[in-house]
Parts: sequence; structure tokens; C-alpha cells
Amino acid sequence: MHAPAFPTIPPEMLLLAYRSGIFPMADGREDAEIFYVEPRRRAILPLDGFRCSHSLAKVLRRERFRVSCNEDFARVIAACAEPRPDHPETWISRRIEASYRALHLAGHAHSIEVWDGEALVGGLYGVGFDRVFCGESMFSRADSASKVALAWLVAAMKAARMELLDCQFMTEHLASLGAVEIGQDQYVERLARAQTVGGVGLGDGDGAGEGAGAGAALGVPDGFALLVGAGASSPGKLIAQDLTHTS
Repeated sequence: MHAPAFPTIPPEMLLLAYRSGIFPMADGREDAEIFYVEPRRRAILPLDGFRCSHSLAKVLRRERFRVSCNEDFARVIAACAEPRPDHPETWISRRIEASYRALHLAGHAHSIEVWDGEALVGGLYGVGFDRVFCGESMFSRADSASKVALAWLVAAMKAARMELLDCQFMTEHLASLGAVEIGQDQYVERLARAQTVGGVGLGDGDGAGEGAGAGAALGVPDGFALLVGAGASSPGKLIAQDLTHTS
């Protein structure tokens, strides 16, 4: 007999958690319980501080991979939940996975996919609202694939006039790409600022929202579309140029 299915976390509850500076985790893939985390030290990646190495810039310019946004959210989060040699157990439980898939359908969770032909070789996913993107997890099955996904995310956020890229916990990989640690109190201050324009709340949508006022962010998918449009036949060259000039 199968174990009973546990209810997903309502999208509005997930958004409230992120807007408050906390996020859910679980102890294992089959764990039905979740807990909310508020780290004492928070990793963020300043959008103008992304470190684009010469080798990564070359991969971007040559467009070794095809990159997409929200093309296969379900496969990205499933890949992120797979066990890894250094992390045999995952915090992305089946309940959390189902909850973020529902949040994606509601328009507030997004994925960046990296393709080598028809194969999904890397990607990331997270939660977007106002001028904020909270990165949840990334994976890589090919050299530089996760770095390419993150580079496209940073470029898309810059194109959309977003402000805060939350990476939650610091890792050596993130530090090598320019992530820094700040106190949770500093993070909450930045989070509050990124949810306002001139002191006016931006609303609940990932986009500007009605009545948000001039300067409101467009959202990651919109920024991605702007990159593809502005880059014409070679958006990778445009991204490499922008990131190497600002890092």
C-alpha cells in the first residue's frame, strides 16, 4: 500500500515565507515534514559582482549550449533532487518538489535550462517576485553547465532591472563566482528594499504589477526574453561581453 500523499504547500504561503526572508527544507526525499530556515549568514550574489572567467566567457561566446527559461521546470527540479556523491540525501522532498511545481504553474517559480542537443545537462530553479530572485538549487551534468545557467540568470536579472539574487548558503562554487555573505538582518533590509519602488510596494506578481510605478522590475522570464531579442543570433556573445565588463 502506498503512503498517503501529503498536501503541497500553498503558493501564497511559500511566497509569504520568501517575502519574509525564510524558506522551507526537509530532512530527506521521502520526509513528509518540512521546516523553515532563517540562516544567520546569508549568501547573495551582487549582480555587478559576478565573476565571469575567461573560460566561461569563451563557452558563452561560442554558445556551446542552448539555454532556455521555463522550458522544463519539472525536469530541472527533479534533477536537482537527485542524490550526488557529496550529498547522498537531498533536502528537496517529494512534497517540496510538488509544491514548487505548483508555484511554477502559478507564475512565481522559474527555471533556467542548459541543453546539449536534446540532452538536459544543467540548470537551476528558484522563486521570483518584485526585484528579487531566490535561487534554490542547481545541477550540472557537463563541464560549466551550471555556470552557464547562473550567468544567464544574472544577465536576465540585470536586463529586467532586478536587484537581489539570494543564494541562501555559501559554497566554494558560489564564492568562486562572486557570491558574498551578509548577516540575516542585512539581508532582510535588502529584501525589503527590493520589494519597493520609491517606498511603494510592488505587488504580488513576478512582473511590475498594476500601479507599481515606474522602475518596477519585469521578472526573470521577461529579462531572459530581452536578452534573446537584443542578442539576435548570438545572445551568448552579448552576455559574455556584459559580464566580463562588470565583473
